[in-house]
Amino acid sequence: MQNNRAIGTKYEQLAKEYLSAHGYEIVESNYYCKKGELDLIAKESGYLVFIEVKYRKNEKNGSGFDAVHIGKQKKIKQSALFYLMERHLSLDQPMRFDVVSVDDREIKVIQNAFDYY
Repeated sequence: MQNNRAIGTKYEQLAKEYLSAHGYEIVESNYYCKKGELDLIAKESGYLVFIEVKYRKNEKNGSGFDAVHIGKQKKIKQSALFYLMERHLSLDQPMRFDVVSVDDREIKVIQNAFDYY
């Protein structure tokens, strides 16, 4: 039986391959800071994109999108801000937050799943 981190890594890799095939340029994976973690950071259509990847074996406990609740969004936003400051990047650049839901049958992407503010 795989642990949660190994499972997460497997599905983050699937998401990375899917996104790359759909025009995303992955610039970083598994960025960690004191505020939390960003699964993937990419560039796409002029945006810097912070991507949360969620795997669900089935939707018995809700979809992957449902798992990115307000509290999780707050942590992602704080981590993104930390990333921008650490890399000396402007807050004025176009950026967005995408969520990728992976289940046993398909990969779904919600672009601009939530706002920064």
